[in-house]
Amino acid sequence: MTSATNVTQELAYILVVDDEGANRYSVSKTLQKVGYIVSEAANGEEALDMITRQAFDVVLTDIRMPGIDGIELLRRIREQAPEVIVILMTAYATLGNAVEALRLGAHDYLIKPSSSVDIRQSVARGVERARHLKRRRSLLDAIKSDVYELAVSDVTLPPADEEKEKPSPETLSEADLNATMQLGPMLLYPKRYLISIGEKDIDLTPTEFDLLLYLAAHRGRVVTCSELVREVRGYAVEETEAREVIRPHVSNLRRKLKEASTDADLIVNVRGIGYRLNEKSGDNTDTE
Repeated sequence: MTSATNVTQELAYILVVDDEGANRYSVSKTLQKVGYIVSEAANGEEALDMITRQAFDVVLTDIRMPGIDGIELLRRIREQAPEVIVILMTAYATLGNAVEALRLGAHDYLIKPSSSVDIRQSVARGVERARHLKRRRSLLDAIKSDVYELAVSDVTLPPADEEKEKPSPETLSEADLNATMQLGPMLLYPKRYLISIGEKDIDLTPTEFDLLLYLAAHRGRVVTCSELVREVRGYAVEETEAREVIRPHVSNLRRKLKEASTDADLIVNVRGIGYRLNEKSGDNTDTE
């Protein structure tokens, strides 16, 4: 498990929301002691206003508050800033609240009073998850700018007399990018961790999907295993260890892709160096 002190080698911004000042103070001090940049809000309305003005990695909020309670705050954050990680706290735990929190995408559910260790560990995991989502967003942004022509290559143009100007990368909406993306023989569904080849849908794990995104964003070159571990998994290891970490994920990804396509391997292993994306059939590079 990643410790809070390791996670905070890079700045992490936390928002603590609680209508009781003593609770806000206690939780904030607990997190500030390990290096987090902590802001406070006394209610849900204030929290939402702060989120519109500043980017937070994690929001740690009480559930039972006047006005906008923690569950409603979670719901609105998911609509307003879906990449913010939300951790709920309550002294009145109920199964209904827990189920609703998980359904709405809460990262964790802490029972008051929580120890400093529990709070720090929960937030550390949340920060790690937030950074994973940011890395994933950067991959999508890279694909948006560098692989844009693939995203629009399968668009059916209207007759010449009705033809409209092809949209530029700047005018392609984020919603369109996240909906589907064409990459060689694959149709990607970024929000669903799903790809399709021909008529076959392939479910991928988050790590498998992000590996594919990273290789797509850096197509045309071989990516080392240590780079894949660092950028996709979020930590640094030596190349020898990185090969052992990444090989099972790549092997599973390659197997799933190969089962869905009669084409050449789409993920190519360049022995002794790393992996690259192969968008052409008949590639003769050595594979595992």
